Amino acid sequence: KSLLPAGVMRADGNFKFGDAVRIMSANNKEIGRGLVNYNSADMEKIKGMKTAAIRKIMGNDFYEEVIHRDDLAIL
Repeated sequence: KSLLPAGVMRADGNFKFGDAVRIMSANNKEIGRGLVNYNSADMEKIKGMKTAAIRKIMGNDFYEEVIHRDDLAIL
């Protein structure tokens, strides 16, 4: 499945749209990698939020997925 903003607890580092990022578990184990649909600044604003709340911040022009399943590899 895709990684949604509601499933993101924290975003570390500086990245831009389209960058490859690592996905870490709560106990700091790498569980996947993917191409991100947000830059690090926007990710800080929307992490942990549901779609309706994101729409209020980003307007109607936003991605529902942080990482779409087609751009995600689970390890």
